Amino acid sequence: MKQARCFGVEERLARLSGLGDRLEAFSRAVDFEVFRSEPDKALAYADGRKCGRPPFDPVLMFRILVIQMLNSLSDEWTEYLINDCLSFMRFLGLGLSDRMPDAKTVWLFRKRLIQARAIERLFERFDATLRSAGYLPMSGQILDATLVAAPKQRNANAETEDFRDGQIPQDW
Repeated sequence: MKQARCFGVEERLARLSGLGDRLEAFSRAVDFEVFRSEPDKALAYADGRKCGRPPFDPVLMFRILVIQMLNSLSDEWTEYLINDCLSFMRFLGLGLSDRMPDAKTVWLFRKRLIQARAIERLFERFDATLRSAGYLPMSGQILDATLVAAPKQRNANAETEDFRDGQIPQDW
């Protein structure tokens, strides 16, 4: 395995920008800080004076939910892609050495927003913000790169007529 160059990440991010990184476009079009008050009120995090690991930033976690919504991702696949994709990391404001939320953290954040009845308002507001920025909010799907052998079709249209009655022709 080759050793990473000092500026390899910056070069790769510049390349992604040149290829039209849509998450980078979202970052420019949407001020995610305007969404801070809703999760802050709904989650009522402690002031941080107690011991324990501090929670992830609610705006970061909301950005993760946006990625999930736009790409129809499970929590587990979201965790994987946050750790794997530079464009996701850049969108979230995370570096390679930063602590990343895991699937359970994403699930718990969404669950707490649902319990507080805040998630619908958040996404309605997000959709309105996207529309006003000139985007049409639509979800898609990222396909994994697993290669699956497709079965070969062995019959032509004329041969398929022989199978209509459920019998296999004699010459097979």
